[in-house]
Amino acid sequence: MTAGLRWIPPLLLLLLGFLLVLNGSRGWIGSERSSGSRNGGASRRSLREASANATSADASLEERAVTRAAEAAVDDPEEVASTVLTTIINSTARRSLGYLSCGSGNPIDDCWRCDPDWHVNRKKLADCGIGFGRNAIGGRDGELYVVTDSGDDDPVNPRPGTLRYAVIQDVPLWITFKHDMEITLKEELIMNSFKTIDGRGVNVHIANGACITIQYITNVIIHGLHIHDCKPTGNAMVRSSPSHYGWRTMADGDAVSIFGSSHIWVDHCSLSNCADGLVDAVMGSTAITVSNNYFTHHNEVMLLGHTDSYARDSIMQVTIAFNHFGEGLIQRMPRCRHGYFHVVNNDYTHWEMYAIGGSANPTINSQGNRYLAPTNPFAKEVTKRVDTDQSTWKNWNWRSEGDLLLNGAFFTPSGAGASASYARASSFGAKPSSLVDTLTSDAGVLSCQVGTRC
Repeated sequence: MTAGLRWIPPLLLLLLGFLLVLNGSRGWIGSERSSGSRNGGASRRSLREASANATSADASLEERAVTRAAEAAVDDPEEVASTVLTTIINSTARRSLGYLSCGSGNPIDDCWRCDPDWHVNRKKLADCGIGFGRNAIGGRDGELYVVTDSGDDDPVNPRPGTLRYAVIQDVPLWITFKHDMEITLKEELIMNSFKTIDGRGVNVHIANGACITIQYITNVIIHGLHIHDCKPTGNAMVRSSPSHYGWRTMADGDAVSIFGSSHIWVDHCSLSNCADGLVDAVMGSTAITVSNNYFTHHNEVMLLGHTDSYARDSIMQVTIAFNHFGEGLIQRMPRCRHGYFHVVNNDYTHWEMYAIGGSANPTINSQGNRYLAPTNPFAKEVTKRVDTDQSTWKNWNWRSEGDLLLNGAFFTPSGAGASASYARASSFGAKPSSLVDTLTSDAGVLSCQVGTRC
């Protein structure tokens, strides 16, 4: 991603304003995230408004998102981390005692997968979240919407039956798919609040075009999608709600881009080979869980934090649990800034540079993960402090608890990482990393069949 600002030529802005007046719609040029690419990254999108009305509307949207995010962030993130661990311990204990006839010990999956009528009780999933994104209800309180059309011919006026038509609606919706489909999006899929995209029971690919943008909204669940080969798109009009569309400058090509949003849960997706990140969260996003996903064939996997100077990301709180970081990955699993990041019971089988990195004093709490280092003798370290002197990062709170370090892998702790200050978040019983195989065995998209346990 290139650094610097992307300005819209004034003549083009005037033309856009004129066209928008003719159409009777408020135009906007939205602020978008920095991906903090190799050079640390400046803003991905800079913006100039098409009209005074648009400026006011966007400012109001951003202000509401900031307020929601501040309310979503918890005062004691280690209490949430401790709750996650207790939930895992209880679930695995019930499995060991035979209380779960089909249970894996994965508390998210054991909450809903044993039900042969899962397809009737789809919304049960909304009660199964853990970690910082546990309160994301998505479209639980709305109607079911079935996508019947894989097309995306007109991002400004999407046809009923398409995925784009569903995600922009102002009401809560639980979105499913009538049959297998591959959806190639012409422009970013800009979601509205209180939506679930549920791919269970069919084989749905979002691929070879634009992908998903979650900007200044709340309560989104994305489950059971193949998202891959996402490409940069933009310099086009795109609708974000039934009453609003506007001009989008170039997007990076993330699989899932979370920008100034809260209560977000990405679960059981398979993500690979996109132009920028696979899951990126920036600009004060918080209350996020990324769980049970399968990440492959990608360079910069996951960015959590806008820039080192963007202090609002100090409210960012993210749980990363039960994911498989697999073949063909290079770095950023995740790369963090400012906030609190609980990395628990993931399986890291491939990296080429490092697994977990950060700058700007993030708190990283790594518990019960399995780290298998590559054969390269110079890439054994799990952790990387990015562009920071040891005299500074030695005070950052990075901690490893119960992790299994294989093939020479090593985790460099710092700050309170070796102290008792994490005690409330370290209540594992036996060695938790011994459970990683079972907990992550079904990471990625599940093969669910109607009428049987998933």
